[in-house]
Amino acid sequence: MTSSEQAIHLRGLVKSFPDMAKPAVASLDADIRAGAVTGLVGPDGAGKTTLMRMLAGLIKPTSGELQVAGLDPVREDRVLHAILGYMPQKFGLYEDLTVQENLNLYADLRSVTGEQRRQTFARLLEFTALGPFTGRLAGKLSGGMKQKLGLACTLVGQPKVLLLDEPGVGVDPISRRELWQMVHELAGEGMLILWSTSYLDEAEQCRDVLLMNEGELLYHGAPTDLTRQMAGRSWLMTSAQENNRQLLQRVLKLPQISDGMIQGKSVRIIASRDASHDDLAQATSLPAESIVATAPRFEDAFIDLLGGAGTAESPLGEILHHVAGNSEETVIEARELTKKFGDFAATDRVNFAVKRGEIFGLLGPNGAGKSTTFKMMCGLLVPTSGQALVLGMDLKVSSGKARQHLGYMAQKFSLYGNLTVAQNLRFFSGVYGLRGKAQDEKIARMSEAFSLQPIFNHATDSLPLGFKQRLALACSLMHEPDILFLDEPTSGVDPLTRREFWLHINSMVERGVTVMVTTHFMDEAEYCDRIGLVYHGQLIASGTPDDLKQMAADAQHPDPTMEQAFISLIHAWDKEHAHES
Repeated sequence: MTSSEQAIHLRGLVKSFPDMAKPAVASLDADIRAGAVTGLVGPDGAGKTTLMRMLAGLIKPTSGELQVAGLDPVREDRVLHAILGYMPQKFGLYEDLTVQENLNLYADLRSVTGEQRRQTFARLLEFTALGPFTGRLAGKLSGGMKQKLGLACTLVGQPKVLLLDEPGVGVDPISRRELWQMVHELAGEGMLILWSTSYLDEAEQCRDVLLMNEGELLYHGAPTDLTRQMAGRSWLMTSAQENNRQLLQRVLKLPQISDGMIQGKSVRIIASRDASHDDLAQATSLPAESIVATAPRFEDAFIDLLGGAGTAESPLGEILHHVAGNSEETVIEARELTKKFGDFAATDRVNFAVKRGEIFGLLGPNGAGKSTTFKMMCGLLVPTSGQALVLGMDLKVSSGKARQHLGYMAQKFSLYGNLTVAQNLRFFSGVYGLRGKAQDEKIARMSEAFSLQPIFNHATDSLPLGFKQRLALACSLMHEPDILFLDEPTSGVDPLTRREFWLHINSMVERGVTVMVTTHFMDEAEYCDRIGLVYHGQLIASGTPDDLKQMAADAQHPDPTMEQAFISLIHAWDKEHAHES
């Protein structure tokens, strides 16, 4: 292939939609080359999916020029589709077909037959490690395995150009790492790959990134070059007088600090451009030795480029009630909790206890049993044996009474997509027993707290992911629960929305609400007071985030990240139990 056939060329590319004030993609100029993975990075609504769909020839640009591998995606769509693989966010796997049947279907669509089909399947099944699972229904696969099967189906026709729209969403760190290894290998073989993501740690894996926001290109180049510009502005703070949540809430309001998040027992901040170490110590009233420099990350540079975190305080603190009770009181407890499906133990004799006003995180790879455990704890699944207790009540016996104290936000939204935002708020507040003036007031206050007024009459299905998540959280809080269950509450949302969410959660916890959360996002796990790591249905490690990192520390990683600790503890368990398989 010539160099133009191994590249994507964009010149003045614009895409406008009639119902949008700003273009979804605004005057974009860029060249994307083969040989390494290029990242398309940005928050919700940045224009990433719109650009991907134009590159795939699914929608026409409003103006400008666009070439993919030397072809015009609109005029030469048939030729392009023969060499292009496109994996959208909701990839079209048929869940009632097996792994093999899905591959057969995509091979039929691509006219891959005979010996070529046999060789292609053999290579893809080995490449994705799906060989042992060809007879399993796609709907029964874990999230990571579904993404691998989606990638395999996309690769059936041996494309020269691969467009991947947020393939890492909802996938655990181990599966994400495996996906990246596969994609790097394909890029090394000469494939042109564009990987769209709102996960900033993924952007660091790319040779080049296109960083977009509200349709505009903010940066195009190597992620390390942008990160380098943040030298001297990333710091870790600790306080002897305040916990990390209180410290974060206080320092975010200072003009010297443009962003902050919890990292274990510390608060990680970005200082404004002209703030020195002494300025920070003076502004925060902290001893100079409790503010230490830390290496900048690509996420720091991204947030800074957007002008800082934007939100410094959650308005929920003014709205929510204060939960009375003792911080030593156990409010959620699992005792020998077990769930079997036939002979398979999805959860196997799990024990843990959560105190009032604590954030407890359940982590684990896809298919490890954490969602099963989580669903039993909030009364959605009945245990085979053992007990799930909330406020001392057994959910098997007193589920109705216990549920009055619970708020629940599901991983796959429990919202009604064909209802408007206002109708969802009214429905869920009504379900929780609110009526008349009290209901109207609560809807008004929640709408204000979550900035839902501008989209009040929009159908929920039409909303960007970040707004759906806000609405789901607002609905789960209508009845002012003592205990909040959050199942992957920020899966797929960008760092700004994730920060906003955790400000809300921290504000609730400071008022005595107890939170149990599952997440695949390892930086998010740092916000938890304690973590339980679930694997093969068992609780294989528990403790504070720093405890888990300490358990995983070794000569190679003396100060591991949460993600390194997660992977290390899983691998150590596998090694220890290798003789059992």
